[in-house]
Amino acid sequence: MSKIDYKHISVERNGRVLAVAEVRTDAEHNVVSASLHVEAGHLPMGIRTQLVDDFLAQTDALPGALLQVALPAGDGEILDRMRQRCGHIDTRAAGATCLAAAHLPKL
Repeated sequence: MSKIDYKHISVERNGRVLAVAEVRTDAEHNVVSASLHVEAGHLPMGIRTQLVDDFLAQTDALPGALLQVALPAGDGEILDRMRQRCGHIDTRAAGATCLAAAHLPKL
């Protein structure tokens, strides 16, 4: 039977949730799926970067696992941080969402 782990990760400032990640890790198939959401409007610098760092740090998958992420279309800060952390990323638009695929960095 497949072991699937679910995590809810949030980034808060001054008691206000500004960004969240819903992360699903399928250890048997070595796949991590994440859905990232950020509050609309202007956010303090680094919120999106912190969200990526936090969800990657809390992932129980092995290095090299497939990473599938749904994020707001046009969110360059999230994509830039994913490229910095994972290297090559494949992206495609899906309405108001961007779907990104990469592999978790190897140690």
